[in-house]
Amino acid sequence: MTSVRKELPPITLTGIDFDRLDRLATAAAERFPRTAGFLAREIARANIAPSGFTLRGLVTMGSVVEYRDDVTGRVRTVTLVYPDQADMAAGKVSVLSPVGAALVGLSVNQSIEFQTPADGWRSLTVLRVGAAEA
Repeated sequence: MTSVRKELPPITLTGIDFDRLDRLATAAAERFPRTAGFLAREIARANIAPSGFTLRGLVTMGSVVEYRDDVTGRVRTVTLVYPDQADMAAGKVSVLSPVGAALVGLSVNQSIEFQTPADGWRSLTVLRVGAAEA
Protein backbone atom coordinates (compact mmCIF):
# COMPACT_ATOMS: atom_id res chain seq x y z
CA MET A 1 0.00 0.00 0.00
CA THR A 2 1.07 3.57 -0.44
CA SER A 3 1.92 5.88 2.42
CA VAL A 4 -1.26 7.89 1.78
CA ARG A 5 -3.99 6.52 4.03
CA LYS A 6 -7.70 6.59 3.35
CA GLU A 7 -9.95 8.81 5.40
CA LEU A 8 -11.79 6.90 8.11
CA PRO A 9 -15.41 6.10 7.23
CA PRO A 10 -18.24 7.47 9.37
CA ILE A 11 -19.41 4.98 11.99
CA THR A 12 -22.49 4.67 14.16
CA LEU A 13 -22.92 3.08 17.57
CA THR A 14 -26.01 2.38 19.61
CA GLY A 15 -26.15 4.25 22.90
CA ILE A 16 -25.76 1.00 24.83
CA ASP A 17 -22.72 -0.08 22.77
CA PHE A 18 -21.20 3.39 23.17
CA ASP A 19 -21.46 3.32 26.97
CA ARG A 20 -20.17 -0.23 27.34
CA LEU A 21 -17.34 0.17 24.84
CA ASP A 22 -16.26 3.46 26.38
CA ARG A 23 -15.96 1.75 29.79
CA LEU A 24 -14.15 -1.23 28.21
CA ALA A 25 -11.59 0.97 26.40
CA THR A 26 -10.90 2.90 29.61
CA ALA A 27 -10.56 -0.28 31.69
CA ALA A 28 -8.26 -1.93 29.13
CA ALA A 29 -6.03 1.09 28.50
CA GLU A 30 -3.24 0.00 30.83
CA ARG A 31 -3.19 -3.68 29.90
CA PHE A 32 -3.79 -3.32 26.13
CA PRO A 33 -2.79 0.30 25.37
CA ARG A 34 -2.57 0.07 21.59
CA THR A 35 -5.85 -1.74 20.93
CA ALA A 36 -7.73 0.08 23.70
CA GLY A 37 -6.47 3.36 22.25
CA PHE A 38 -7.68 2.39 18.77
CA LEU A 39 -11.10 1.42 20.19
CA ALA A 40 -11.28 4.69 22.17
CA ARG A 41 -10.53 6.71 19.01
CA GLU A 42 -13.25 4.83 17.12
CA ILE A 43 -15.76 5.47 19.93
CA ALA A 44 -14.86 9.16 20.07
CA ARG A 45 -15.60 9.71 16.39
CA ALA A 46 -18.81 7.65 16.28
CA ASN A 47 -22.27 8.99 15.67
CA ILE A 48 -24.71 7.78 18.34
CA ALA A 49 -27.99 6.35 17.06
CA PRO A 50 -31.19 7.41 18.83
CA SER A 51 -32.62 4.86 21.25
CA GLY A 52 -34.93 2.32 19.62
CA PHE A 53 -33.69 3.19 16.11
CA THR A 54 -33.46 0.15 13.80
CA LEU A 55 -29.96 -0.14 12.42
CA ARG A 56 -30.05 -2.67 9.59
CA GLY A 57 -26.67 -3.52 8.15
CA LEU A 58 -24.77 -1.93 11.05
CA VAL A 59 -22.08 -3.85 12.95
CA THR A 60 -23.09 -3.79 16.62
CA MET A 61 -21.98 -5.93 19.53
CA GLY A 62 -23.16 -9.51 18.94
CA SER A 63 -23.58 -9.01 15.19
CA VAL A 64 -22.58 -11.75 12.79
CA VAL A 65 -20.33 -10.00 10.26
CA GLU A 66 -19.05 -11.18 6.91
CA TYR A 67 -16.06 -9.12 5.83
CA ARG A 68 -13.31 -9.19 3.23
CA ASP A 69 -9.63 -8.56 3.88
CA ASP A 70 -8.98 -6.16 1.01
CA VAL A 71 -5.31 -7.10 0.78
CA THR A 72 -5.67 -10.89 0.63
CA GLY A 73 -9.23 -11.09 -0.70
CA ARG A 74 -10.06 -13.58 2.08
CA VAL A 75 -13.68 -13.49 3.28
CA ARG A 76 -14.48 -14.38 6.89
CA THR A 77 -17.62 -14.54 8.97
CA VAL A 78 -17.28 -13.67 12.65
CA THR A 79 -19.42 -12.69 15.60
CA LEU A 80 -18.35 -9.49 17.35
CA VAL A 81 -18.18 -10.07 21.11
CA TYR A 82 -16.79 -8.66 24.35
CA PRO A 83 -13.34 -9.96 25.37
CA ASP A 84 -14.63 -12.51 27.88
CA GLN A 85 -16.68 -14.21 25.13
CA ALA A 86 -13.92 -14.29 22.49
CA ASP A 87 -13.23 -17.68 20.91
CA MET A 88 -11.35 -17.58 17.60
CA ALA A 89 -12.05 -21.29 16.94
CA ALA A 90 -15.79 -20.53 17.15
CA GLY A 91 -15.46 -17.36 15.06
CA LYS A 92 -16.09 -15.03 18.01
CA VAL A 93 -13.84 -11.98 17.66
CA SER A 94 -13.24 -9.60 20.55
CA VAL A 95 -14.04 -5.94 20.06
CA LEU A 96 -10.74 -5.38 21.86
CA SER A 97 -8.83 -7.00 18.97
CA PRO A 98 -7.66 -4.84 16.04
CA VAL A 99 -10.19 -6.47 13.67
CA GLY A 100 -13.04 -6.19 16.18
CA ALA A 101 -12.30 -2.54 16.96
CA ALA A 102 -12.13 -1.81 13.23
CA LEU A 103 -15.45 -3.50 12.45
CA VAL A 104 -17.64 -2.05 15.21
CA GLY A 105 -19.90 0.72 13.93
CA LEU A 106 -19.32 0.07 10.23
CA SER A 107 -22.17 -0.61 7.81
CA VAL A 108 -22.46 -2.92 4.82
CA ASN A 109 -20.13 -1.86 1.96
CA GLN A 110 -18.00 0.37 4.19
CA SER A 111 -14.25 -0.18 4.31
CA ILE A 112 -11.73 0.81 6.94
CA GLU A 113 -7.96 0.89 6.82
CA PHE A 114 -6.09 0.52 10.12
CA GLN A 115 -2.64 -0.12 11.52
CA THR A 116 -1.94 -3.55 12.99
CA PRO A 117 0.02 -4.19 16.20
CA ALA A 118 2.94 -5.26 13.96
CA ASP A 119 2.87 -1.77 12.33
CA GLY A 120 1.46 -3.10 9.08
CA TRP A 121 -1.75 -1.87 7.48
CA ARG A 122 -4.97 -3.76 6.83
CA SER A 123 -8.11 -2.83 5.01
CA LEU A 124 -11.44 -4.55 5.64
CA THR A 125 -14.78 -4.22 3.87
CA VAL A 126 -18.06 -5.24 5.48
CA LEU A 127 -20.03 -7.46 3.08
CA ARG A 128 -22.98 -8.56 5.21
CA VAL A 129 -24.28 -8.07 8.75
CA GLY A 130 -26.62 -10.53 10.43
CA ALA A 131 -28.73 -9.89 13.49
CA ALA A 132 -27.03 -9.79 16.84
CA GLU A 133 -27.10 -13.11 18.64
CA ALA A 134 -29.35 -13.37 21.67
